Amino acid sequence: MNGHSVGLTTRVAAIAVLVFLALPILIIFPLALSPTDYLTFPPRGVSLRWFEAVLTNADWRGSIWFSLQIAVGSTILAVLLSVLAALALVRGRFRFKQAVYALILLPMIVPNIISAIAMFFFFADKGAVFGSMPAIIIGHAVIALPIAIIILSANLQGVDGRLENAALSLGASRYTAFRRITLPLIAPGIASACIFAFLSSFDELLIAMFMAGSTAQTLPVRIWNAVLFQLDPTIAAISALLVVVSILALLAANLVARRGART
Repeated sequence: MNGHSVGLTTRVAAIAVLVFLALPILIIFPLALSPTDYLTFPPRGVSLRWFEAVLTNADWRGSIWFSLQIAVGSTILAVLLSVLAALALVRGRFRFKQAVYALILLPMIVPNIISAIAMFFFFADKGAVFGSMPAIIIGHAVIALPIAIIILSANLQGVDGRLENAALSLGASRYTAFRRITLPLIAPGIASACIFAFLSSFDELLIAMFMAGSTAQTLPVRIWNAVLFQLDPTIAAISALLVVVSILALLAANLVARRGART
């Protein structure tokens, strides 16, 4: 048995760190269930009125729908580009591969505010800012691209290239070898990349803040504006819903990874 026993001190320290990390998130839920008109902790009762206020409000529903459309569009764009980039980076042989890989990962290293300002001026020059959905989708795809490429590159490196070579030697075209051999094997990685790209876009604030304008606000932008002008339990309710969505997405990613490891 190669495992090492964990001492009591280590366990206590690990639990303390986990509580420290999770407590600021978990405290959102009792705040969202407060029946009062203002944020209070501990809550003076339990009520779902603020969840109902969010889900019945046309502005909040419009922002949720707008964010969903952008997240789905940017996820599709980012994952399609990531599959092509991962194939080139893992299977391809060309000069300056490491430099290209570093360049692709640059949006992850550069602060988002810098990327947001750069995209704002880029699309402003093209006359496509202030509520332009394609511009926001492209901006979010740029931010999600490094995450998706890291996941897919790692997944593709685990696929035996001899399987593709065997298909090619038997007369299959490169497209057929990719569709029949490679694509099914990296399907769990694609699913994980989709989940993380979706979350990256759905939670993104700065790019949407610069480019969404005042008429078409994404959900994070509407939350930001609501915090500035009216701090009530509605914010806690929508935050709790976002936490639930994030937890469900992470559970789905974990489930996909487990199934991928079994195949």
